[in-house]
Order: sequence, then C-alpha cells, then structure tokens
Amino acid sequence: MLELAQWESQFEAFVAAQVKADPGHDLSHIRRVVATTKQLSERADADMNIALPAAWLHDCVVVGKSDPLRAQASRLSAQRARAQLISWYYPSQYIEPICHAIEAHSFSANIEPVTLEAKIVQDADRLDALGAIGIARCFAVGGSLQRPIYIESDPFCENRKANDQQASLDHFYQKLLNLPQTLSSEVGRQEGLRRVKFMRVFLEQLRAELANEQVAATSNQFSGHQ
Repeated sequence: MLELAQWESQFEAFVAAQVKADPGHDLSHIRRVVATTKQLSERADADMNIALPAAWLHDCVVVGKSDPLRAQASRLSAQRARAQLISWYYPSQYIEPICHAIEAHSFSANIEPVTLEAKIVQDADRLDALGAIGIARCFAVGGSLQRPIYIESDPFCENRKANDQQASLDHFYQKLLNLPQTLSSEVGRQEGLRRVKFMRVFLEQLRAELANEQVAATSNQFSGHQ
C-alpha cells in the first residue's frame, strides 16, 4: 500500500481550495465520506489506494442542486481528479479505477459501480444523506433554496406525490427513505438500514409535535368563537 497519510494531506488541501459554501457538499461532507469510506473499506477489504483518493476527490467540482449541470457533476469531478492525479504522479494503475469510483458515486449520474471500491465510495456518499447528519443536511439544503420545511396540508405525503422541489420533508419520501435499497455493498446496506431506522423515529416525533400543534390551533379557534 502507498503511504496514504502523506497523500491525504495533499488531497485535503486540494479539495479545500475547490469546495464552496454549500451546506450539502462542503469540506465537512467530504471528510465524513472519507471517514465512512475507511470504515467500509476495512470491513469489506477494499483497496484503499483506490477508495481513499476517490472519496477525497469525489466532489472536487461542486455543482449546486439547482444547477442544470447537476447530473454531470461526478463526471466533471472525475475529469478534474484525473488531471490532478496525473500531475501529482499518482501511480497510474490506480487512476482509472479512482475515476470510475468518482463517476459512479453520484445518484443523479445513474452510473452502475462495477468495482468494490466504487461501491464503497458510492455507499459512503449516500450514507451521508441518512441518519442524523442526513436530516441536518436535508433541511440545511432546503433552507438555502428557500423551501419550506413541510407542506402544511399534508406534511408526510400521505395523499399526494412527494415533490422535494416544494418542501424539504418531501425529500425524505421522494428519495432518502429508499436509499438503503440502492446501496451496493453489504456493509453499506447494513449501516443504511440502521440510519433510516433513526430517521423514521424522527418522523414519528415530528408527526406527534405537528399533531399537538394542530390540536392547539383548533382549540384556539373554538375559544375565539365563545
């Protein structure tokens, strides 16, 4: 294995200069994806010479959620990563597998990961959309796009089709709760299911709080007529 600790410093310095003030794809997101990639790689015996650089560089070109080029973001990142890795004289046998892992990580790109390392990086990125951090990211991104938290008439999409262009909570039902089914590695799926379980607990708590709010509003309405 290469001396990856030395390479990591170079990767981190590079991506720190590239990322923008994006609540969904900032440097903290990249660091979390790297940490999860390390954990999953160790459990699945993946090649860290491929998985680790791919994790660090997977969002080295940031395209906003509302940008029409959003579906091209992973391909643009792979192109940029390829050029950088070549310029750094990173061992050539790893470069194309790294670029494949970067291209395949994106949900919107819809590229099938064909290597264990690509599956690991894809899973690590998607896991960051789940659990407590996934909830935080969902509402942070929604707020940056000036979307409401939920649709008051039907917060939990019980009588309508979810549309995350309209409200942040819709994103749970349109995408997030189904993400574990899209995870490619067994270790990733196990962690995904654990995180979604927590998200469902959050939704039940939110449902209870909104029900109390509705009861209070109804009570005040009747009190006003007395």
